[in-house]
Amino acid sequence: MISFSRQNLEGREKRLERFFEILPGATSWTILLGMPCLAYWKPIFAAILIIAFELYWLLRLFYMTLFLILSYLRLSLEKKTEWMERVEGLDHLDPYLQRLQEVALPSDFKRRISLWTHRREAEALRESGRMPPPSEIIHHLVIFPVAKEGRNIIEPGIESLAHQKFPSKRILVVYAVEERASGDVKEGVWEIQEKYKESFYDVLIVVHPDGLPGEARVKGANVSYAAREAAAYLERKHIPLEHVVVSCFDADTVVSLDYFGCLTYHFMISPDRNQVSFQPIPVYHNNIWEAPGLARVLDIGSSFFQLIEATHPEKLVTFSSHSMSGSALVEVGYWPVDMISDDSAIFWKSYLHFEGRYRVVPMYVTLSMDVVSAGSWWKTIRNVYRQKRRWAWGVENFPLVMRGFLKSDTIPLTQKIRHSFKLFEGHVAWATWPLLLAVVGWIPALFAGREFSDTVFYYSAPRITATIFHLAFLSLLTTVLLSLGLLPKHNVKHPLRKKIGLALEWLLVPLSATFLSALPALDAQTRLLFGKYMEFWVTDKSRR
Repeated sequence: MISFSRQNLEGREKRLERFFEILPGATSWTILLGMPCLAYWKPIFAAILIIAFELYWLLRLFYMTLFLILSYLRLSLEKKTEWMERVEGLDHLDPYLQRLQEVALPSDFKRRISLWTHRREAEALRESGRMPPPSEIIHHLVIFPVAKEGRNIIEPGIESLAHQKFPSKRILVVYAVEERASGDVKEGVWEIQEKYKESFYDVLIVVHPDGLPGEARVKGANVSYAAREAAAYLERKHIPLEHVVVSCFDADTVVSLDYFGCLTYHFMISPDRNQVSFQPIPVYHNNIWEAPGLARVLDIGSSFFQLIEATHPEKLVTFSSHSMSGSALVEVGYWPVDMISDDSAIFWKSYLHFEGRYRVVPMYVTLSMDVVSAGSWWKTIRNVYRQKRRWAWGVENFPLVMRGFLKSDTIPLTQKIRHSFKLFEGHVAWATWPLLLAVVGWIPALFAGREFSDTVFYYSAPRITATIFHLAFLSLLTTVLLSLGLLPKHNVKHPLRKKIGLALEWLLVPLSATFLSALPALDAQTRLLFGKYMEFWVTDKSRR
């Protein structure tokens, strides 16, 4: 078995770990520094490469836009689904399937597709023979990590849990509070426990001690400590972990009324439910009208990226708030306690533990979090940069996954290649593509000598590039329209003016993608390249 940690490695394992830590950053810097050198020595060849890259980028952009539209449509058609009705139907699967087959498909297109998909999933469950436990014995464990979030940030989350269509008396809420949290933060958590305790199965507060052996100051250490305490609590209550779905939420997470009904349905309908993670679509709507435009556009872009990823479940990896079976969580040894990217690391740790027999099921339901907002505009921008650098630090998974793939003889080679390429290419593209498009791509013209400047290609290249970017504007327009459609329907002052402002903010994408996405990613890869390991940093969040 692979040690899913970079600590205490020796010999070949240590050398492999270090090699794969260096590889992403070295590749990104080679691309970014190599292109200007190539432009200086071979400007024609460099210009051809740049145009070929821009064409590839345009095709990828159209491809992603198509799947974004498909995923958005799937999200919209499931909006009115009564998930608890389906959960109750799965409790009596055979007669329920009979009723489904007798019911005519509705005329409404969205309901028609939703019902057709549901029928297929229910039939596949019956054919598998791996029936779910009765819904009345399924419990949910929800963990909220708390470090410096005040009551105004964390209370809306537990309030949304208390109003679920799923019975809240089968939800165990655990606040994982860092010992180093301030007195005001701890007092706010105790007040919330006192207020909401009777609404749930129970509300527990677990204080995570500082400085435990083998732990770094990361969220994974906090939530793992709390999950162990919760597992012991459930064992005392004689609740089997096979019947518990564990959700690890950010402190500011707010869920919709149907969220746990939808999660319960997906847990029941999945034959391999104890070797599956469940990934909703994160949106950043809690304070969307209060945050600066650059931060708002970046976080909406993150939601769209998750929508696109949901259309490829065979490649999907957990991100931010996610859920999984309690028995699987215990078997794999909880979240890593020395890694920043705990949300994606738990998938890779589970994937390697189960020798490739582990997957992520996308759920077409949203949960809402906060856009970064730290009071002043400049402080917010700094926080956005640090948050995106923390997300990009997910590159630390790459060496661990590669060591696991090299050690495993069971995981199919095709899966190893697919996941390795996606993980590596995704991080390198994150750090290089915006810089190539915004800066590096224009360098060949600066170094154009007479040999190059006298060619037809020299005069044609700018026109080709302009045509590519004009076509890309169609994708941007589609993204703007979808972002407006995804906005919360809360009453706000001057809604039309705010929507127009949000649409215009998308013109900031080249700026934000370069300075608040690519540069933080390059920063993270460079730190890993030189072995300068990061510590977890909690994002500042505020609401009015």
